[in-house]
Amino acid sequence: MEACRTNDGETLLKAVGIRRVFGKGQTAVTALADIHLNVKTGTLVALKGRSGSGKTTLLNILSALDEPTGGQVFLQNREITALSPLERSRLRRKELGLIFQSFGLIPLMSAYENVEYGLRIAGAPSSGNREAAIEALEKVGMKDRMKHRPMELSGGEQQRVAIARAIAHKPTLLIADEPTAELDSRMGYQVMKVFRELVQKAGMTIVMTTHDPGIMELADYVVALEDGRIVTQNQLSAD
Repeated sequence: MEACRTNDGETLLKAVGIRRVFGKGQTAVTALADIHLNVKTGTLVALKGRSGSGKTTLLNILSALDEPTGGQVFLQNREITALSPLERSRLRRKELGLIFQSFGLIPLMSAYENVEYGLRIAGAPSSGNREAAIEALEKVGMKDRMKHRPMELSGGEQQRVAIARAIAHKPTLLIADEPTAELDSRMGYQVMKVFRELVQKAGMTIVMTTHDPGIMELADYVVALEDGRIVTQNQLSAD
């Protein structure tokens, strides 16, 4: 995405020649092949593609949850593919916000406690955790439900809590796999408005996957994958 234009014009996230192969020999399956991607600071990038196109595999590698078979990933000019498992874990806790299709909420904790616990795991100063947790829940429309446990919430409500937990510590990079898939169109649009606000006002960078054409229209760039390769990269808006 060499044509990106943002206020500072800096590349936050860069993937160079990423390849991911599962299995060996005749049973090997190439999930990603020669992926090159530059994501500029303060942009919202949507990855699209049919099931099996490699979107989630790419997100896992960009978020240091998986290692590529070949290639490199750089975050703020630091090669994260060269980090040790402990260093990658620390990176995910402190610098990234992760939203995946499985909510990962702790059943015995309330919505508020799940978000506040996420802040503690990220190493946020305890003095401001309550305010930060409530602010994040309010942004996704869950402040009134913050005392409820996951089993008392719908799937869409649980997803909103998961999003609040991911953004509460104001990460440099937010990685989201189908973040609005469990939400109705109205709530999905509200969440995307939150994402736009995080990009425009907080300078956060977001890389997400989606199948929803309406959601894609709210992104700055749409990157299409097919059979493990990037086939198009389109700019939809510019500041």
